[in-house]
Amino acid sequence: MPLMKTTPLIAFILVITVYACQKAVPEIDPNLRSLVGAPGGPPVKHDSVGTKPADTTKPAPKSDTTVVPPPPFPQQTANNNTTTGTVAPSCPVLPIYGDTLIFPQPTAGDDIVFPVNNPGQGKYFSWPVGMVLDQNTGAINMTQSQTGLRYIMGFVKTGTTDTCLSTVIIGGAAYYDSVYVFAAGATSASPYFEANPYLPSVCAGGGCTFDVTGSAAAQKVVVDKNTGVIDLQKTLNGPGGLAGLLGGAFGLLPVNGQTLLTTITYKINFGSNNALQQIQVQLQYYDKKSLISAGLLGGIVNALDNVLSGNVITTTSNPRPPLVIMTRAY
Repeated sequence: MPLMKTTPLIAFILVITVYACQKAVPEIDPNLRSLVGAPGGPPVKHDSVGTKPADTTKPAPKSDTTVVPPPPFPQQTANNNTTTGTVAPSCPVLPIYGDTLIFPQPTAGDDIVFPVNNPGQGKYFSWPVGMVLDQNTGAINMTQSQTGLRYIMGFVKTGTTDTCLSTVIIGGAAYYDSVYVFAAGATSASPYFEANPYLPSVCAGGGCTFDVTGSAAAQKVVVDKNTGVIDLQKTLNGPGGLAGLLGGAFGLLPVNGQTLLTTITYKINFGSNNALQQIQVQLQYYDKKSLISAGLLGGIVNALDNVLSGNVITTTSNPRPPLVIMTRAY
C-alpha cells in the first residue's frame, strides 16, 4: 500500500523534470515541423563547450568532415579520418586553427587569427556566410566576423581537387531562428552561446554587457544590457508613456512582412576577455503566424533543427543573420 500511495508523486516529479528539460531550448511547433519533415543531421559532437546526449533515433556521424557544401563551393572530398587518426598525404593536419573553439581578443585594431600550420599554397573557404576570411592566407578577422556560430572551414591545396574540412566555432552569442507568438507568452528572444544551445548562459553570473554601442537601442530594439535577451513586445510596441506614442522599431502601424536588420554589439568576460563582438539579427513582423508563408516557416524550422542537432546553421551561401519573427496571435 505505501508504494501505491507514492507512485503518483513520483510520476508527477518525472513529468515536471521532463517538461523543464524540454523548455531549455526553443520548442518547435509540430505544425511547422510537418512542413519540412523530421530534422536531419547528426547529434551534437562532444567537445570542450559542452555535450548533448546522443540521439539514438539518428545515425551516428562519421565525423565533422563529412559535410559537403553545395555550389558555389566545388565538390569536395575530406581526406582526414578522425576515427583512426590518420591523414592522407594531400591533407594537412586538422583542425588548422589549433582548437575547435576560438575567441576574439581585445586589440587596438582588428583581431586576426592565422592557421597554426602551413599547408602550402591554396584557397580557404568557410560557410555559412558570416566569417570574414582571407581566402589566400586563411586569416580570420575575428572582429568583423559574426560570432557565436559554428563554421565549416575548407582548404583546397593548389594543384589538387581534394578539400580538407574542419569545424571552427567563434565563441560568442547568437539567437535562434524562430517564430514568437505573443498570445502564447513568447515575448522575448534569449541568446545562446558558443554555438551550443545546451550550454548554460555564460552571463548567468554577470560579466556580460550587451548593446555596448547603442546601435540596437537607436533602432528601438530593446536588449537587456546584462543578459542579451531581446524584449520583443517592447521592441514592437515601443516603451510606455509619451515615448511610446510613435510606436516601436517598426513604427506606429507595422505591416505584415516588415523587416528590420539590427546589429547587437556586446562584451563577455569569458574566453574573449571583454573583446568587442557583434551579431546581426533580422527582425520581422506579422499580425498572425498563419500569415507567414510555408516556405519561410520551413526555412526557420530547418535552421533551428540544425542548431539543436549540432550542425552548421546552413550549408548555403545565403546571409546568416538569425531571423526572429514576432506575431501577435496564431
